[in-house]
Amino acid sequence: MMKEKILLAINTGSTGTKIAWYQEDRELWRENLLHSPAQLTRFPSVIDQFDYRLEAVKAAVRKRGSAVEELSAIVGRGGIIEPVHGGTYVIDDLLVEHLRRGRPWEHPSNLGGLIARALADRLSIPAYIVDPVAVDELIPEARLTGLPELPKRSLVHALNVRATAKKAARELHMDWRSVNFVVIHLGGGISVVAMRGGEMIDVNNANDFGPFSPNRAGGVPAGDLVRLCFSGRYSEKEMLEGLAKKGGLSAYCGSDDLRELRRRIDEGDEETALVLRSLLFQVAKEAGAMAAALEGDVKAVVLTGGMAYDKELRVDLTGRLQWIAPVLAYPGEDELPALAEGALAVLRGEEEGRSYRESVERGKNRGL
Repeated sequence: MMKEKILLAINTGSTGTKIAWYQEDRELWRENLLHSPAQLTRFPSVIDQFDYRLEAVKAAVRKRGSAVEELSAIVGRGGIIEPVHGGTYVIDDLLVEHLRRGRPWEHPSNLGGLIARALADRLSIPAYIVDPVAVDELIPEARLTGLPELPKRSLVHALNVRATAKKAARELHMDWRSVNFVVIHLGGGISVVAMRGGEMIDVNNANDFGPFSPNRAGGVPAGDLVRLCFSGRYSEKEMLEGLAKKGGLSAYCGSDDLRELRRRIDEGDEETALVLRSLLFQVAKEAGAMAAALEGDVKAVVLTGGMAYDKELRVDLTGRLQWIAPVLAYPGEDELPALAEGALAVLRGEEEGRSYRESVERGKNRGL
């Protein structure tokens, strides 16, 4: 009888580290380790948080009474690395190097793979990442922008997008690799994805294009942005933070908490109501563009992410988008099971663990 696979999944976010313990596909326990701003501001950079978060994970496992010696593998969320195809990747030395460098910018998700590899090395078991932020499956037409020096990058909530597409396909009794979806991840950043046959052939790249979000500015007037950059009013760091961390709802409303904004709207705040309507207007426009990228062949529009818990938002977007296809909603993100699923598929021999080094070389050959 084959021994059951035991997995530890690690998902590192900006203010917390989520971990879960799996026996095959059964989740036995889960912990959400919150890190206060006071704790994190002690560290000059994201990578400097590594030892602190590693010890937090180890302490949580001990507290749960689980034995790491039982583990078959450890899987972490992947971050901003070189462009790669989606899938499950063995964490090799090159991947460790690229997770540590955090280029072109740092992202807390990079820590997930690093913690997984550090723990796995001590136990002589494999470590994986699954569908990192840098998944790039863009078709060539989606990559050009109008300036050859500035090709479009694919940065997307790939892990949750693909996991949600699989969930929608199961509900529709279809193979997720043979159906087309427009998937909308509604979180601190908003990813709108044209998914064709299981691949993300076009994405808005939540940091640079498309709708503004709770924290991100989305697409802004390019000429005016250049002039603002050279106005002397802001440093490069301030501009980048304004676009990726302090834009969108935060910039207009002083808050990125949708519940707080709903309270204001209920009390008659018309300005906040306009900002939220504009966000949904922009999301719907981007979804229409992705439907066009799929030539109108869309089985469903799929809503996911934390903002999708808001019933009024779901009703509004359904009304705007149901002309494309039926709208399905799966609020929140449950990336830990998606990590476990990806690792299990490799451990069971259902899929082959991808080589990061080979994928990077293939990407270079394609000019990525």
